[in-house]
Amino acid sequence: MAGAPPSGSNADVSVLFDINGVADSTPPWFDRGAAFLGEYGLIGMLGVLLVVCWWRARRRTGAVPVVTALLWGPLAAALALLANMPIRAIVERPRPFREHEGLEVLLPGTTGYSFVSDHTSVAMALAAGIFMASRRYGLAALALALLEALSRVYLGVHYPSDVVGGIALGTSVALLLAPAATAGLMPLVRRAPEWLVGDPEAADAGPDREPATGPGAVPAPRTEPLERGGGGRDGDELAA
Repeated sequence: MAGAPPSGSNADVSVLFDINGVADSTPPWFDRGAAFLGEYGLIGMLGVLLVVCWWRARRRTGAVPVVTALLWGPLAAALALLANMPIRAIVERPRPFREHEGLEVLLPGTTGYSFVSDHTSVAMALAAGIFMASRRYGLAALALALLEALSRVYLGVHYPSDVVGGIALGTSVALLLAPAATAGLMPLVRRAPEWLVGDPEAADAGPDREPATGPGAVPAPRTEPLERGGGGRDGDELAA
């Protein structure tokens, strides 16, 4: 059972106990589900979302920039993990359940230092890559990444400041390095097999292909005039 924060605790510890204390009133099956989602499920869902976004993008004309952004997401996540190694080694912040009694620890086997949250860093880097490719999928990815951050505090394995640091690290790596990374990746993507990226040389959309509108995509030329008062934009287009 979660207890009250120690007297004189700072805001970081107080918020930790407030969020983790919700576990006192939740059934065991909910806590087991939250533990699975926080450890594996939410990042897995981000991976599925990335694949779905790629699958739709490859069917569209000019999909190279979109596929490049999606490829950068996992690479940025890996770089965020590498960047976090020296941060953890320097800060050496113990897990909150090792410093404070009364927490409801839903992942008792968690080891290693607490700052910065690896799970949150990875989730935010993936979400940033997806958002670069598609606003619609990107908003869903950002929601999952923020839920990942919240879950790590709820599970009692991170302080709120740990996940805030993870959000900052994952986002910074993904966005600050994106111009150089995508510039280097795009020529490789252009030479990739057609099943991976579609036909990068296609000039216009056929009946089974729709134009991509990701970053840097060239819009397909219009082959038929729009009828007066008709037409409209496909609200489900991929867009950066």
